[in-house]
Amino acid sequence: MHDLLRTILAYVLILGILVFIHELGHYLAARWRGVKVETFSIGFGPAIHRWHDKSGTEWRISAIPLGGFVKPHGFEGPEDATEEQKAAWIPGRTFHDKPVGSRALVIVMGPVFNFIFAILAFTVLFAVVGKPEIHGDISQVTAGSPAEHAGVKPGDVITSIGNTHILGAEDVMSTVAAHPGQHTTLGIHRGAEDLTLPVTLDTLKNNGHEMGSLGVAFAISRGRPVSLPSAFIMGMQETWDKSVMTLEGVWQIISGQRSAKELGGTIRIAQLSGQVASYGLASIISFMALLSINLGLINLFPIPVLDGGRLVFYVCEAIRGRPVSRRVQEVSMQVGMALIGALFLFSTVNDLTNIGLFHWLFHAVS
Repeated sequence: MHDLLRTILAYVLILGILVFIHELGHYLAARWRGVKVETFSIGFGPAIHRWHDKSGTEWRISAIPLGGFVKPHGFEGPEDATEEQKAAWIPGRTFHDKPVGSRALVIVMGPVFNFIFAILAFTVLFAVVGKPEIHGDISQVTAGSPAEHAGVKPGDVITSIGNTHILGAEDVMSTVAAHPGQHTTLGIHRGAEDLTLPVTLDTLKNNGHEMGSLGVAFAISRGRPVSLPSAFIMGMQETWDKSVMTLEGVWQIISGQRSAKELGGTIRIAQLSGQVASYGLASIISFMALLSINLGLINLFPIPVLDGGRLVFYVCEAIRGRPVSRRVQEVSMQVGMALIGALFLFSTVNDLTNIGLFHWLFHAVS
């Protein structure tokens, strides 16, 4: 019960902070460009608590902690607005009558703030505790493990697992865990030669969920605190590296090099939030930085409904000199909603499978 409560509280606080950072980017950009902001909500659904500031913005904490939103004044265009909405518009303060560059800036600053948060979080970590480093070469091979049977030796570097290109030690662990019992191959760099070793991964059970096991360990070097300017540069580099690694992972899933079963959703985030909360403040900050990067990247994907989809519309408008037709936008939004809904459903099924729910149901009814 204590672990469940910690998981729920950690999830709500961590996601709430990151959503606030994202929406704050939209809010500040809108205010900067002279757009009145009607609503700033953390969460969706009924408001648990609300208040108004001096500028007339309604601030909400809502019941469903799955995101949030900022509603600029006049976000709906003249074609979509009711006569009552049009009558309430404040001239010069509406979103729709701002130049396309200003509208694009309001949209893009949400993801930008996520990246800024990640840079600052990494900066604080590296300045206070340093940057721990997981070495890419194997430090230990467990006796009797699949790795030993395959001929893996300390000092080897794993470059691929099956058709999946490996990006580092963390990638080895996540890829192996997602493929319990699989017959595959290891791409190994040893000294000056490259080898391909056949291997059959072990299967470990954790709370009814099966995980793959290879039987290797990697050395971790504890970092040392660095100066603030150095920490800031390292923070920018770490944010860039994690962004590139995330995009490469997404591409590997899209291209079939990596299993789509690795996609996680809300439940997975909640699980990880609870786990890192037990490891201490440094782990929480590091996890928040990584999650913020993912939130920023996801929102920049060119999918209608997301920030990236709207940015595509604005780029087309800037090139063509007129907005994308209302019909195209409506159809695109419907497709985007369907795609996001499908991804949410798929990731939730993955999460429920990973926690062993379907395994438990199968045995309960059989």
